[in-house]
Amino acid sequence: MPMLTYTVLTDPASLEASAAGRPSMGTVYLLVTNTGQQAAYWSTITVSMPVGNGDGHLTSNFNKIKPKVRYVPKPGTSPSTPPSVNVQRQGSNAFQVTASAGTGRFARGDYMVLTLNDVTVARTAGLAVLTVTETTGRTNPKPGKSLPPSDTMVAVVKTASKELSPHSFRPGKAMVDVDAGEKPVLRWEGPAGFGYQIMYPGAPQPVPVSGSSWSPPAPKRATTYILIATDPATQQQHFLTTTVQVRNPELETLTATTEIKTPRVQGIASNWGLTITGTGAEISDTSGVKGTLTAGDAILSGVATQYVKGLNAGEGDITFLQGGVKVWSALGSSERGTLEASGLYTGYVQGFNSGEGVIGFYPGGVKIWHEGGSGVRGTLEASGIRANYVSGPNDGDGDIRFLQGGMKLWSALGSNDPGTLHVSGIRADYVSGPNDGDGDIRFLQGGMKLWSALGSNDLGTLYARKVNGGVASGRSTPRYGWRQTGGNAFAITVDTSAAGFTSSPLYLIAIEGTDGLGYDISTSVIFYPSATGFTVYLRWRDNQPLTVADAERMGWHLNWVGYETS
Repeated sequence: MPMLTYTVLTDPASLEASAAGRPSMGTVYLLVTNTGQQAAYWSTITVSMPVGNGDGHLTSNFNKIKPKVRYVPKPGTSPSTPPSVNVQRQGSNAFQVTASAGTGRFARGDYMVLTLNDVTVARTAGLAVLTVTETTGRTNPKPGKSLPPSDTMVAVVKTASKELSPHSFRPGKAMVDVDAGEKPVLRWEGPAGFGYQIMYPGAPQPVPVSGSSWSPPAPKRATTYILIATDPATQQQHFLTTTVQVRNPELETLTATTEIKTPRVQGIASNWGLTITGTGAEISDTSGVKGTLTAGDAILSGVATQYVKGLNAGEGDITFLQGGVKVWSALGSSERGTLEASGLYTGYVQGFNSGEGVIGFYPGGVKIWHEGGSGVRGTLEASGIRANYVSGPNDGDGDIRFLQGGMKLWSALGSNDPGTLHVSGIRADYVSGPNDGDGDIRFLQGGMKLWSALGSNDLGTLYARKVNGGVASGRSTPRYGWRQTGGNAFAITVDTSAAGFTSSPLYLIAIEGTDGLGYDISTSVIFYPSATGFTVYLRWRDNQPLTVADAERMGWHLNWVGYETS
């Protein structure tokens, strides 16, 4: 008969038997107490368990169990420091607890807990009986012989595994590229005997499905799918939802209350629209050539154009000539128009004869009248005006300064604040800003070119409501997107789909980062170029180890420029 008392507990309180493909884990606690009136002396306590998957087995994986033991003296008793105990595996189915001193004194009120963690419960429900063998290490302090080993049995209950409800309804890919031929795949997990149906927008009724996956028709935009799983025994229905995103969704309308960020806005036709680049913007018509920009207001750092005219038929026309301008009353006419400006330094300018036009200078500008004293604006006709400057008669009146090949208009005499030019049209070879390096707009037959500075060939930036073209640029996210490819190399796939290319463009690439670029890096050719991206592989030329962690630590990323040739 054992000296000590043994009680078994489990977590969870009832261990659930494992199911095929779904192991059940639990923890077994063996509580050892001394319920006698005297101290008990022990040497070893061995716990043997049945190993297998039958109804009388506890576990099929003995080696995975993690044992630990803890001895706790009765509170308020001596010694205050718990005796040292150890636990070790014994063979293929037992654990043995040993007193470190060879023999342990188990006082009344002391207790010890043997914990068996990570127990993989056998597959068959039933009662698993554990054998506890207790031995003494020496004779009892009183005269007598050593007690022989004694056995006792403790039992663990295993309940049948529970059937899982349907779960984990998800898409194979959260975002699909329908334009590239990708098709969504929906997956789920659940009992094989259940009936399954899927509902989604556009389907007149639920679609019956089987197995654990199904591929719906390619969606045009983000689509939410509902999985209906029916228990055949109770007819209880379970509803699960998931959503598939589309890379290039087709929308009926789009309303943005704050802003839209995109490298390209394109019409339904294949080659016209607005392209936003790193240096400006381009507008193309349906034939792919530069088109017409129409806007209510335009704020520009420079305009270069052959002529400027009003929006309506018959409105004024400014033509730009070498070293000057001409103002016409209408586009294509030879009748001089009216110029309203903020500078000419005089009280007024009037024709020689009675009834001829008058130019009156006022603070900040001038007015041209049809004749003296009339309230009808007149016409300015001249082959030229030659002077260092033209300004109004009063302090603060506008000031026109004539420079080599042009002029500057100031808000007041001697100031550096540009003034305001009021005209019914401007006609010139180009329009440029007042400072060196300011933008330059050149007017060509049927269109215009916008340069970053006067005389440069560097395209400038156009601020307008709409834009279009075939060049785009971008970069990958620093430190992200790299993947190991084997050996001492790794790769990155760059997504350029936001550029809106309709065919595979010419790509130019450059690697950038915060460190490591002074070494000899081998950048291979671009692989798999397409309208939506490309792949690049990297390695050290001396074939030393190079990992994704290196690229992330040094902030490596790719800068790219794509040019669509057709």
